[in-house]
Order: sequence, then C-alpha cells, then structure tokens
Amino acid sequence: MSSHLAHGLGTDPVAPDWPPLTDIEVTDVVGPARVVWRSPRPLSAAAVVERAGRRLFVKRHHTSVRTLEGLTEEHAFLRRLRRRGAPVVEVLDATTRGEWTYEVHSTGTGIDLYRDALSWSPFRSPAHARAAGEALARLHLAAEGFDAPRRQVQPLVASFTVFASADPLTELERYVADRPQLAAGLVDFPWREDTRRVLLPLHEELAPHLPGLTPLWTHNDWHASNLLWNEDGSVATVLDFGMSDRTTAVHDLATAIERNTVQWLRPGFPVREEDALALLAGYQSLRPLGPAESKALPALLPLVHAEFALSELGYFHGVTRSAENTRLAYEYYVGHAEWFAGEGGRRLLDLCGASGAAVHG
Repeated sequence: MSSHLAHGLGTDPVAPDWPPLTDIEVTDVVGPARVVWRSPRPLSAAAVVERAGRRLFVKRHHTSVRTLEGLTEEHAFLRRLRRRGAPVVEVLDATTRGEWTYEVHSTGTGIDLYRDALSWSPFRSPAHARAAGEALARLHLAAEGFDAPRRQVQPLVASFTVFASADPLTELERYVADRPQLAAGLVDFPWREDTRRVLLPLHEELAPHLPGLTPLWTHNDWHASNLLWNEDGSVATVLDFGMSDRTTAVHDLATAIERNTVQWLRPGFPVREEDALALLAGYQSLRPLGPAESKALPALLPLVHAEFALSELGYFHGVTRSAENTRLAYEYYVGHAEWFAGEGGRRLLDLCGASGAAVHG
C-alpha cells in the first residue's frame, strides 16, 4: 500500500494524510469484503469495497476530524434529501473503532467520469457545467425546510458565519478563539492585517445584500468529481457531503463557480467563462436567483473560499502538522480573494453579475 498516492494542494500526487483502507479493516466494519478502489482524496481514507456481490463506499476519519456526533449532522441532511427525492447516496452505517470513525454509504448510480481528476479540475464541457447547475438547483429545492442548526465546531467544514456577519472582525475573532488549532496555526501570519486590507473591503460590497439571503443547508464542495454522471451527460448522483453546513443557496452557487471555473491549481490558465455561464444558466432554469441573490453573487464570489481556507489551516497545523500545507492554506485565505481584483477575476464577476441581472431584466 505504500505506492498509494493522493491529491495534494498542487498538481503533483503526494503521500496521503492517512493510511489507506485495507481488506482486514473494512471486513471488521462491514463484514467479509475486499477493497476494489481507493480514493485519491487526501483529507480522509476512502474506498469502494465489495461485499457479497454488492459494492459499498467506506470512509474513515480520525476522531480529531469527525466524531460520530459530527457525522450525524451531515447524515441527517443526506437522509432528508433522499426523502425529498434528491439523487444522493444512502447512509448505511457509522461506527467507531479506537481512534477512527467510519461511515458506510451506497455507491450511487452513474459513471464516475472524474474519478481521477483533481478536485478543482474544470468540467469536460459546458454541457456538463449546465447539468451540474441544474442538479445544484434541484438539491437546493430539496433542502428547503431542513432547519437543523449550523454544525458544531470541527475541522474541514465550509461555513458562512464570519462574512455573513454585520461585524466580520468580531465574528472572526470568535471563530478563531473557538478553534485552538487554527489560533495556533495563525500565530506566524498577519491575519488581522490581511483581513482588514483584502477581505473587509469585499465584505463592504456584500453587506447590503446579506439581509436578503435565506439560510439553507448546502453541499459546499460542488465540483465535477463529486458528481456521478448518466450517459446523456446529466447528473446521476451527488457525492460527499462532508463539508455541508447551513449557509445560503447563493454561497453554494458561488462555491460551485469558484471551484469549477477558476483553475487555481494551474495559475495562468484561462478562466472557464463559458462553463460559468452554462452553470448559472442551468441553475436558474430551475431555481432563478432572487434580486438580493443576484446582487450578492458577484460580491460573495471573492469571499466564498475564506472560511474553508481557515478550517483547512487549522486541520493542517493541528491534525496533520504540515507546515507547508498550513502556509498554502493561508495563501488561499488571502490569495483567492486577491485574485478577483485582477483582470480575470473582475471579468468573471462582471459575467456573473450580468447573468443574474438578466433574469430580472
């Protein structure tokens, strides 16, 4: 298993954060089974396993990252979505073994076209982008009425609290204080100064539109490799709700645009503008943005990665203890926002703003 490599924060494969799942291990969790594929995602150990002719998806977390209580929050959301007819996997089990927490799901239907793609790789075509937008709209419609509170404090959750606040600096201090690993990881970075310099002016643009955004439980990691596909190019199954939380629909939509159309892992490559427009068109064909959402979308895009970057920073500093990844996470906290001030970023914001405004004509 030493040859198993994972995706990192760049384009080159890296050693995984966690040891890969073994046949003996999955047998202990699900009964006699064998591993048939191991996920290259770095933040947990996951695999497709075969048991008695049926394939299951098994994911293992360290208890410092996910407890059973933490998994219960996202599993409740998944079960609600399935009851509403959303194409999501079925939760089959969750259990602990020593320092590990395991979750077991069905594998879903459809073709895993992006199985080997890096998490932030672009869509293969604008048609896939449009289908992904349609699927996201359907998911948001199914999520309406799920009124569970925000998730408890834990690593690797894409929340929307700091920059959803009328006083983001105070909320940021609270956010950091509630996460000792993050606080320790930020000691060597000028995070207060950079927040004031880069992020607060962006928040000023967003603030007038915040009262018009309705809270909603959302996916928060919407990219091509978290979707399974039908032969006709439509989305068959939505995967991986590990970062889900109570945010807003436009926050999730902004995340989808940012993840799939800006080539963060290949700086200098062109923005996938056609994909951004196709994703937005697909989304709004089923769930048109309201006036406040349309105005909030371009204002939120430069901020949408910030809180997850902080969550990653705490994970890399306090759990995996990687100084290099801690540094990269901080660069993403500031750098993703700064990018939108450049030519490519401004153009993407203009496109998204114009697309949203066109609906209200």
